[in-house]
Amino acid sequence: MQSLTDFITAHPRLLVITGAGCSAASGIPTYRNDEGIWQRSQPIQHSDFINHFSSRQRYWARSLAGWPSVAAAEPGVAHQVLAAMEAAGRVSHLVTQNVDRLHQKAGHQRVTDLHGRLDRVVCLDCGVLSERSEMQARLTELNRSHLPAPEQLTPDGDADIDERLIPHIQVPACLACGGTLKPDVVFFGGSVPKPVVAEIYASLSKVDGVLVVGSSLMVFSSFRFCREAYRAGLPVAAVNRGKTRADELLTVKIEADCHDVLSQLPASLTNR
Repeated sequence: MQSLTDFITAHPRLLVITGAGCSAASGIPTYRNDEGIWQRSQPIQHSDFINHFSSRQRYWARSLAGWPSVAAAEPGVAHQVLAAMEAAGRVSHLVTQNVDRLHQKAGHQRVTDLHGRLDRVVCLDCGVLSERSEMQARLTELNRSHLPAPEQLTPDGDADIDERLIPHIQVPACLACGGTLKPDVVFFGGSVPKPVVAEIYASLSKVDGVLVVGSSLMVFSSFRFCREAYRAGLPVAAVNRGKTRADELLTVKIEADCHDVLSQLPASLTNR
């Protein structure tokens, strides 16, 4: 614990990268266990959603059941402490792999949603953006006779449901052009927009170090920033329950629950 306190004190301008472990205490499950191994079947793939109506139908059926829990989720201790660290001038930029917007709910100002945001929907044909709450209302109206009940929330923000209902689910089209609607997130197999990547790389030249919170960094989209930081001579620290892809690059590692660890940081680091 002291090693993390010393790291934050010595590097007052941090780039923070957060993952699913940061939102676990808010009721949103993680993809992987402490060994970085999938805890369930792999999530929906970008190509499947784009190319197959049945995949879109399945996703929206499960999202119809799961979205209310995600929308109602509240920030946990980790979100709150990181927001306080930003307010105290110790976090210059936060990059999150999560799509739940809980960092923003906690009051964090400079946040890059690396994998997009679940509270927004984009039309794949005309690019119009709309609110996920609007999509929920439309899904509910179209499917009142067979609304799926959530059995278990999943990391994608959808939920396990009775699979027999899926073929009956009607999926709304874009109100502007009649096109295909997709949550404004980067599915597995999809690509993070180049301007987002460029913004984060640019931040690395303006910070003193990188702090990883609640992420195994198993996906390249986040690991590459730690690798680039290491190559640039920036120290990298991590707080995560299990192993990370960047273990060999780390200056400091605290292998514990990020909520427990961050809650024990001295008040002097957060102005609490």
